[in-house]
Amino acid sequence: MKRFIFLASISCCSAIYSQEIYTLDKCIATGLERNYSIRIILNEEQISSNNATLGNAGYLPSADLSGGYTGTTYNYDYDYMDGSSEKADYINSGVGTVGLNLNWTIFDGFGIQATYSKLQELQQMGKLNTRMAIEGLVADIAAEYYNLIRQRIRLKNLRSAVRLSRERLRIVEERYTIGSMSRLDLQQAKVDFNADSSQLLNQFEAVNTSQIRLNELMGVDSVDNPINVIDSIALQTTLFEMDDIRQKMFSNNVSLLASQKNIVLSELDYKKVLSRNYPYLRLNAGYGLQTNSYETGTIDFQRRLGWNYGVTVGFTVFDGNRRREQKNARLTIKNSELRLKETELALKADLSEIWKAYKNNLELWSLEKENLVTANEHYEIAIERYKLGDLSGIELREAQNNLLNAEERQSIAEYNTKLCEISLLQLSGQILDYLFPKGNP
Repeated sequence: MKRFIFLASISCCSAIYSQEIYTLDKCIATGLERNYSIRIILNEEQISSNNATLGNAGYLPSADLSGGYTGTTYNYDYDYMDGSSEKADYINSGVGTVGLNLNWTIFDGFGIQATYSKLQELQQMGKLNTRMAIEGLVADIAAEYYNLIRQRIRLKNLRSAVRLSRERLRIVEERYTIGSMSRLDLQQAKVDFNADSSQLLNQFEAVNTSQIRLNELMGVDSVDNPINVIDSIALQTTLFEMDDIRQKMFSNNVSLLASQKNIVLSELDYKKVLSRNYPYLRLNAGYGLQTNSYETGTIDFQRRLGWNYGVTVGFTVFDGNRRREQKNARLTIKNSELRLKETELALKADLSEIWKAYKNNLELWSLEKENLVTANEHYEIAIERYKLGDLSGIELREAQNNLLNAEERQSIAEYNTKLCEISLLQLSGQILDYLFPKGNP
C-alpha cells in the first residue's frame, strides 16, 4: 500500500507539473472557441440575422421569369348546313409564351412593417440568447475551474495527512520493536494510515473527474487530458456592493432583457393581427411574348409582344378567425408582462439568497483561516509530545483529524465564496466585463 500510494503520487505530480499552468482566462477562451453548444448558438444567431431583411418582411416585390409551350394535335370532321363537309386529320397548333411578371404588395394594413420590426427584434433576441449561453458557459467553466483547484488543495492536504500518518506509523514501529508500545498501538497506527491512504486514492479520482468535466466544458476532445491550474483561490473581499449589484441586475441581466424583448415581440404579433382590419393594395405588371401557330383557318402564325399591368385593392370582410386571434394576441401580451414580473421576482429572490450566502461564507472563510492556524499549532505541539511519549496515539490522531478538518472547512468556505462571486457577477450581467475587462469575447 505504501509503495502504491507513493507511485500514484509521483505519477500524478509528473503529469501535472510537466504542463503549463492553465489560467481561468485561457480555459474560458478555449471553451468559447471549441464548446459545441456555443458554436450551435452562434449559428442560430447568424440565422436570425440573415432573416432580418426587407425581402423576408415582404417590403420588396417578387419577379418571376417563365416560359412555356403548349401544343395540340387533333382531327376534325365538319358537316355544314348546305350539305357540304370538310375533314382533316392530324392538325397541329401551338402556343408559346415567355414573360417576366412582377408582383408587389404596396400596403397590407401595416403588416409588413410589423413583420420587419419583429425580424429585427428576433435578431436582437438571437444576440441575447448567444450572450446568455456564453455567460452560462463562462460561469460553468469558472465554477469547475475553482472546483478543480479545491480538489487539488484537498489532494495536497490528504497527501500531508498520509505523510503524518506514515511518520506516526514509523515512530510506533520503532517503539514496538524496542517494546515500549503495544501491538494494539501498532495496529491502530496501521489502520489510521490505511484509512488516510484510502481517502487519498479516492481524491485522485475526484481530481480526475473534475479535469474531465472541465475538458468537456472547454470542448477538448481528449477529455482525460491533465490540466495544471494554480494552487490557490483568490477572493475579492471588496468587490461587491448590494445596491450596485441590484441596480446592474435590473438594467443588465440577460434573462430580464430577454423577458422585456418578449413583450415587444408579443406586441408586434398583435399589430400583425390588427393589420387584417385594413384594406390591402397590390400591384402587378409583366412583359412577355406569346406566339400562336395554326394549320387551319386564315391565320398561320400569330405573335404578341408587350406589357400587362394591374392594380388590386381589397378588404377582408370576414374570415372567422380575426377576433379570436386578436383576443389571443392580447392575452399573449399580458402573459409576457406577467413573465417579466415573475422573472424580476425570481431575480430578487436569487440576489437576496446569494448575497446572504456570500456574506456568510466570507465570515466563515475568515473564521476558518484562524481555526486552521490554531489547528496547525495544536498538531505541532501534539506531535512533539507524542515523540516524547507524553501523548497517546488516539490524542495525536484527534489532533491530526482536527487539522485535516480545519483545512477542509477552510477550503470549502473559500470555494463556496467564489461560487457566490460568480453567481453575483452573472446575476448583475457583469461576468464577461469582469473576466474580460478589455472587451467581451
